Amino acid sequence: MNKSEAYHRKMTEESVSKIIISLGIPTTISMLITNIYNMADTYFVGGLGDSAQAATGILFTLQCIIQAVAFMLGHGSGTFVAKYLAQKNLDRASTYTSTAFVCGAGMGLTLMSLGLIFLEPFLRFLGSTETILPYAKDYGMWILIACPFLICSLVLNNVLRYEGKAFYAMFGLTTGGILNIAGDYILIEKLNMGVYGAGLSTAVSQMVSFTILFVLYLKYAQSRLSLRFMAKEGKVYLNIFKMGLPSLIRQGLTSVSNGLLNNLIKPFGDAPIAAMSIVQKYSSFVMCVGLGIGQGYQPFASFNYELKEYDRVKKGSKFLLVFGTIAVGVLATVGFIFAPTIVSLFQKDPSVIEVGTPAMRYASIGLWFLPISVACNMLYQSIRKAAMASFMAIMRSGAVLIPVLLVTNAALGLDGIIMAQGISDFLTGIITLPFFIRFFKKTPSTTEAKENL
Repeated sequence: MNKSEAYHRKMTEESVSKIIISLGIPTTISMLITNIYNMADTYFVGGLGDSAQAATGILFTLQCIIQAVAFMLGHGSGTFVAKYLAQKNLDRASTYTSTAFVCGAGMGLTLMSLGLIFLEPFLRFLGSTETILPYAKDYGMWILIACPFLICSLVLNNVLRYEGKAFYAMFGLTTGGILNIAGDYILIEKLNMGVYGAGLSTAVSQMVSFTILFVLYLKYAQSRLSLRFMAKEGKVYLNIFKMGLPSLIRQGLTSVSNGLLNNLIKPFGDAPIAAMSIVQKYSSFVMCVGLGIGQGYQPFASFNYELKEYDRVKKGSKFLLVFGTIAVGVLATVGFIFAPTIVSLFQKDPSVIEVGTPAMRYASIGLWFLPISVACNMLYQSIRKAAMASFMAIMRSGAVLIPVLLVTNAALGLDGIIMAQGISDFLTGIITLPFFIRFFKKTPSTTEAKENL
């Protein structure tokens, strides 16, 4: 039995929960490690003061922008890779992989060049104050230099996931993450290189991750990476963009929201910015559980939906919602109960802890409702309902959060800002739930679908 046939049998015959967990756990681990090294930056830089730590929060927005491009290409191409693997059309799958990879390299070089040229005004736009700016420039320069490597890494990572090679995708990212943590310790703690060292460590780790993922892709992937597979028809580029748009919106609007939050909170000083940076990192860490399992669900759902195995897609969707709610709920509860302890791990400044504690608790309450919107978003993206998936993506990252930020800030000032994310997550969960239910009511059973062929 060749690799294509073995993968086909696995996706259509094995236990639904087993497949999703086997694909989702490696993805969750890789995302957690990636967030742990972002948190390690926050931890080690925390000893340098509020302004230095706030700089990591400012640059978190830049990283979201870069990831938005990468996930658009990776998810957009990966959805079609899964589709064509279901059809056993390896050449067509290779077209989507190669096109996304080359586009990622080109867009990464463009972002790097423009970012370095306009670094200072860009960082001010993201919310840097005069005291934060020097640190943000030191860190941001390295983030931009590594930009092409990060985008291409995430494209390869996502394609490997959609091919059912989640373990290899995990290995590439986690190796870089562990290296970054070690690099932070050496460059910041031992060599006293400060924020510059944190940025350098991040850049080197991302280059190493790219190298590992590139080698693993060439060795284990079913699709192939070659310039001869680059798409010549515009439809391929449009398909990648259309199906990747929800990911672009999700990450891109997160960047816009973070930038707005930083600018709204700027008048209150560097300490609140540092506090919100810590809360964002912990929230992102918790989100990885929901997103990681969801990204394990996506290749399964996309593959089975293409084959009209609708009963398996429905069963997988229910499992994703229940598992995500329990896993995210446990971590959210930890964040709520131990909020002061978690914030103080990263920054001992009492003014940071004072703002960070209620902000962590409000965010933790909102995280309980996160699995609903994540499951709904990933369901519609996986079954190639781009418009619906894009609508879901807009909800949490922008259409709800931005108005909530503006209203709560106008009404309550700083207190309103720290409540905004929790309120937004709650409202988004309530809004998206009916769309999740709609899929189950409107989608026929597997037997009905195949009888109508």
